[in-house]
Amino acid sequence: MDNEEKFTIPKWVHITAISVIALVLIFSIYKLVRWNMGTAKTEGVTGESYEVEVLDQIFLLPDEKKAGHEDDGVETILFLGNDAITYDVGDTGVVKQIGSKLGGANVINAGFPGSTVALKNADYSDDYVLDTYSFYNVAKCIVNEDFTPLKDKTGSFEDSQYILSSEALEETDFSKVDTLVIYYNAQDYLNLRVGMNPDNDSDPVTFSGALKSGIQMIQEKYPYIRIVCMSFPMCYAYDSTGSLVSGDRYDFGNGKLTTYLQFMIDVSGATGVSFIDNYYGTIHEDNSSTWLLDNIHVNAECNAHIAEHFVSAIYPSNGNEEN
Repeated sequence: MDNEEKFTIPKWVHITAISVIALVLIFSIYKLVRWNMGTAKTEGVTGESYEVEVLDQIFLLPDEKKAGHEDDGVETILFLGNDAITYDVGDTGVVKQIGSKLGGANVINAGFPGSTVALKNADYSDDYVLDTYSFYNVAKCIVNEDFTPLKDKTGSFEDSQYILSSEALEETDFSKVDTLVIYYNAQDYLNLRVGMNPDNDSDPVTFSGALKSGIQMIQEKYPYIRIVCMSFPMCYAYDSTGSLVSGDRYDFGNGKLTTYLQFMIDVSGATGVSFIDNYYGTIHEDNSSTWLLDNIHVNAECNAHIAEHFVSAIYPSNGNEEN
């Protein structure tokens, strides 16, 4: 036997070493992802508690984006959304609860009841005036600094919130806005808005396209504003027979509610905005009777939980901790 044959390392040693390295890498990536997601303890009506992964993605604005934006010493937070922020505009609503937890923050509620992120119709139609108040069109008004389209259609609704929110946006000094929060409940899912267009990822008649387009318009106009997407919590829906079904499991043809959740996560990551997960760790079938007023609207206790989660994730130095 010559020296070369004597000291040849067996193939199984190479295979074992490569396998060990691969396992270490996989484990490290898993731990990093888990650390980034965090956990939340959830209690159901049965009193049982368990941990679920919360899919928060937190991004800070780079310093170059803040250039030219003067800090006036007051944290101004503008909220855009629908019933998630307008169903309760009082002290027990999520917007005022966030403002209360942050002390001196200036919170502005500019939500429009019943509105969706996506458009129903590609071209405006008087048969569906609510499209005027979709996130996509509200974002266009903000960027154009023209809120006339919003004010002109308020007479179509008895709810005074359309007037109040239109006026709030018109009176907002966007040079002083620090954070913009996008918080819609599951109306896009319930109103059968298409989730995405594989041929056009900015299509405003799709949930993901309208969200992406609106965010990018605002980012281009106001790069110094930090944007936060807050996900909808779980809801129930009525199927074709009139039976109440869980959004977790029912697909109207555009995907289950979790499909829309994934679209928001993907868009948030692609546009570099923070994502706050109100889906996992908030409402589930065991505690829904405790936190839901009906199939979609949440109560004051749930608003308090969502507000606490938001503040602890976006303003950790405030000293709040997730319950």
